[in-house]
Amino acid sequence: MIAIGFLALGCETQTVQPELPAASGSTHIKADGDPHEGEAQTNDGDAEIAEAMAALSPDDRKAAEAQRFCAVSTGSPLGSMGTPVKLEIKGEPVFLCCAGCKSAALKNPDEILAAMAKRKTEDSDKAK
Repeated sequence: MIAIGFLALGCETQTVQPELPAASGSTHIKADGDPHEGEAQTNDGDAEIAEAMAALSPDDRKAAEAQRFCAVSTGSPLGSMGTPVKLEIKGEPVFLCCAGCKSAALKNPDEILAAMAKRKTEDSDKAK
């Protein structure tokens, strides 16, 4: 329980991604601090992530690979919980790690889009 509380507090302020859960079927923390059950993979789940991403259309796969992490559960790599869920928020496509994040994304569209823009800027700055 202490670890979940720690992750919930640091989720929105961290710029470095936290470690993924050690086992599948574990709880992960959404950006709003609420945990939900999912099939998160360990860091060794590259093959499963690649398989999940391959289920997307080529254009969606390219966009999801550029986004890298769930728009709501920001520590969850896209594909770590199966095929990413595509959602359009105010005309902008965003990808989620699972359907469980959809309600939070729709509940806070401006926050999600702002966080996505910030991450994109940070990723761009790191690439320089």
